Amino acid sequence: MDVLFWGTPAYAVASLDALAAAGHRICGVVSQPDRRRGRGKDLVASPVKARALSLGIPVFTPERIRTDLDCQRQLAELGAAISVVVAFGQILPPEVLAQPPLGCWNGHGSLLPRWRGAAPIQWSLLEGDQQTGVGIMAMEAGLDTGPVLLERAIPIGLLQNAQELAAQLAELTGQLFVEALPSIEAAGAGPEAERLGRLGVVPQEQATMTYARMLAKADFMVDWGRQALAIHRQVMGLYPGATTSWQNKRFKVQSSEPMIPRLIEQLSPEVQPLLGRYGSNSSNSDQDQAGTVIAVEEGLGLVVATGGCPILVRSGQLEGKAASSGQSMVQQLGAKAGDRFD
Repeated sequence: MDVLFWGTPAYAVASLDALAAAGHRICGVVSQPDRRRGRGKDLVASPVKARALSLGIPVFTPERIRTDLDCQRQLAELGAAISVVVAFGQILPPEVLAQPPLGCWNGHGSLLPRWRGAAPIQWSLLEGDQQTGVGIMAMEAGLDTGPVLLERAIPIGLLQNAQELAAQLAELTGQLFVEALPSIEAAGAGPEAERLGRLGVVPQEQATMTYARMLAKADFMVDWGRQALAIHRQVMGLYPGATTSWQNKRFKVQSSEPMIPRLIEQLSPEVQPLLGRYGSNSSNSDQDQAGTVIAVEEGLGLVVATGGCPILVRSGQLEGKAASSGQSMVQQLGAKAGDRFD
């Protein structure tokens, strides 16, 4: 099938590769324009554009597809049977949605209508969801509001960070599109309502919708006075960017474990024995200021007081230094019991 692929970040590359490997002809790729990145502020192509060029696929990079009528015309001339959209980064206007005879289909990294919007993976971790997944939905004018054709769930582990979860969901998105496209092709073209009816798509339950808003700078700042589990979810959900301060320098907390007795089975084997020493509110947090280093656990990291049970900081990156973990991190920080994160 002739496919027009829309995508921008590394997350979408797995779907592009999966469709190409399945024998579909990718007649064009639409991605966000090159952006200036790095210290030299050089123009850098998006991961999807770079991959498409390596595969010899023509690439289109409209600044705003909604107003770029020339790009809309060029895309229509490609004659794609279907548009596949994975994390493109712009809302497609009705005239673009109407172009392909088999419709426009989006691979979304959540179990819709849970976490519509820009940051579904991060918010599923921040809110402590037990599972997430991928939905393949028919696109319409609203933001992630279309009916769902195919959906698959995966569990979320307590110690899983956003990068790890995104890698899983990226692969799953590609797999589901390879699975979905033959059904979409078999259903054929025609009026949208009839076409979607033949596919048996399922409308989303509006009453259970949640919105994954764009993340703000304040979301990344660690408040040690919160509960250990909330801090841990922030660290894993915003990996690698949850930020605090250590001796007037920025420190990014990159992995942690909440020392909560009821979660013992989900903690690392080497951390589980520590719960008898630190895993209670009354023995630690009541008498230690939030953010204070309660103890240095050799080879593991820093036990830090919170507004509830302590948390073990296992790795991070100090401003101006390389990321480090365990004993290397302790030595880099020069940390000892009684020191404090701010």
